[in-house]
Amino acid sequence: MSARRARGPLQRVRRRSRELLEQVEALREECAAPAPGQREALSLRCMQLKKLVDENTNALRDLKKADEPAPVGNYNQRKEEEEKLLLKLSQQLQKLVLALDQDNTTKKSSVDKHHQKGPQSEDENEEENESEDEESSEEKDSEEAEDDDDEDKLLDDPNVKECIAVGNFDAQQEGDLTFTKGEILFIHDKKADGWWVAENSRGERGLVPRTYLAVHKEDDESPEQSEEQVEVVDETADGTEIKKRTDSHWSALRRAITESDTVEVLTTIGAVPAGFRLSTLFQLLEEGNQFRASHFLQPELTPSQLAFKDLVWDAEKDTISPRPTRVSLIVTLCGCKMIPLPGVSIQVLSRHVRFCLFDGNRVLSNIHTVRATWQPKAPQTWSFSPKVTGILPSLLDGDCFVRSNSLAADIGLLFELGITYIRNSTGERGELSCGWAFLKLFTSNGMPVPAKMYELPLNGGTPCERGVEVDPSISRRAGSGVFQQFMALKKQPVLLLKLRALSMQSKDILYLLPETLIGSMCYSHLLLFYRQILGDALLKDRASLQSTDLICNPILATFPQLVDQPDLMDALRSAWADRERTLKRSEKRDAEFLKSLFVLVYHDSVFPLLHSTVLPPYKWAEEESEALRWKVIADFLRKSRENDGALQYLLAAENTHTAFDISELAYDFLGEARDDDSNV
Repeated sequence: MSARRARGPLQRVRRRSRELLEQVEALREECAAPAPGQREALSLRCMQLKKLVDENTNALRDLKKADEPAPVGNYNQRKEEEEKLLLKLSQQLQKLVLALDQDNTTKKSSVDKHHQKGPQSEDENEEENESEDEESSEEKDSEEAEDDDDEDKLLDDPNVKECIAVGNFDAQQEGDLTFTKGEILFIHDKKADGWWVAENSRGERGLVPRTYLAVHKEDDESPEQSEEQVEVVDETADGTEIKKRTDSHWSALRRAITESDTVEVLTTIGAVPAGFRLSTLFQLLEEGNQFRASHFLQPELTPSQLAFKDLVWDAEKDTISPRPTRVSLIVTLCGCKMIPLPGVSIQVLSRHVRFCLFDGNRVLSNIHTVRATWQPKAPQTWSFSPKVTGILPSLLDGDCFVRSNSLAADIGLLFELGITYIRNSTGERGELSCGWAFLKLFTSNGMPVPAKMYELPLNGGTPCERGVEVDPSISRRAGSGVFQQFMALKKQPVLLLKLRALSMQSKDILYLLPETLIGSMCYSHLLLFYRQILGDALLKDRASLQSTDLICNPILATFPQLVDQPDLMDALRSAWADRERTLKRSEKRDAEFLKSLFVLVYHDSVFPLLHSTVLPPYKWAEEESEALRWKVIADFLRKSRENDGALQYLLAAENTHTAFDISELAYDFLGEARDDDSNV
């Protein structure tokens, strides 16, 4: 007889939730008709049971898919449903505690009044008052128990947009919306974590806690009755614990919402359409290196942190092993049509598309940017990969590779069209989103979407908003006829792109790159050299695999900085292309020779530029800075070619460099390596 399979962590938590659900139901029945003198004991039991529910909720949040002994289908969905159930149980218990405490307070106050009377009158009315209190409390508790579920369902209904505040709430942090009791709020988005995007009557928008809201019902109640009901619910709201946000990217969304005053001003003066917003992906890039390619280029550690997850050595071939991933494809940006034009009061510095892997809740990869070009005769049309003489700048290259091993069912590509602008009147710079689109990479059956051309309609607002048009004036001007509606549809902005499968040559390169990365195809071969050198240093040449000493290797220490500076990557591409043209056919087939040659080219091209005081810092969409950097880079590459290397340039008195730092040579792989992201 086969042994019974042990329960996984998620199954144990779900079983515990069912036990807690039965206990809560039994406790609610007791609270509906409590025995005399049992209210304090019931209140204590409610608090103890709520503590157990909260402990089970915390245990659920700490679970990871990698901890399961066997594969679990729809893991994230089951986990989310379980968390909603536990949140509902916690709210029900909190309401019971507050109702019991309120009744106890009412009863004690009535007893104090009776004590002020004579003992004879107290004895005469004691039994009558107790019976009246018990009857009223029983009716109230039973009504609350019956209406709790209906009120929660109605409040969570996505079609219910108007809510009334049942308590005063002061903003806890940037992005929250302050409101007062009785204020009517319009709900734009009901997030699963309990923090909803709301707007008040003054047009102010922000995040509000669900537990402070009730469904707004228009009835014929008198103002006194309404005030009494609001007052009772206000006590409940003030005592309800606000659920902590679980979305890891709410900081960028909060900033995009709270700083919408700038966008509203631009919309009011007619500078931008009503559907434009502050760029969400740009806000994430500004928060740090978490969503930059330099972060995802580092090796990823296993959960035990004793080995590398995406860097494995092949002893037979004496190199790193190729690793196919669930998502391995090429995205070609073809163009954008009917993009609304900004007004004359702002000057556009850059038109671009930022995109990343997204599962509907979290960004799963680095955010890659491709700059668009446009013609004055057709300013509403953006194009990519223009025909230029020489090497196409990587920032303009519309051919991009996408790799990911995420098991998320709803994984897809999130595209955000954006512009960098400067206001002519104030000189203020900013980054706006001109619309966004999402393309799922797998069907409901788990099959990859076909490799073909896609025309994606653009949505206005931010990815957390729904039903917002980029330019609502197009729909307003359209007539009711079929032809007018068809013409209005043709005027809506769209993004054109093509998904392509990998060729054998592309697989040989991309399968050796990190498991999660988005980048330009034009420099994928340079990333391959970096990965091969990284594999040699970490898995082949290290004296002991248990050693955590610093590794002296300038390329490993500085190469990730290049990926975030497209002009330096282009300089390395140009220098390598010049050297590659001089190679013999036999030399091109020698992998070890190519790696050693790449090291020489790296030191003679971009390595000195990284520490030159003449090269200004990289700044996005600053024309003067970009032109000066290109001039410095071009002059250096020309002198390096003329002098057969960078040594003479480095020794020249007129060229100065920053003071030497050990970080230029030392690679701390343990400090740079990424933690395991298998739970994403």
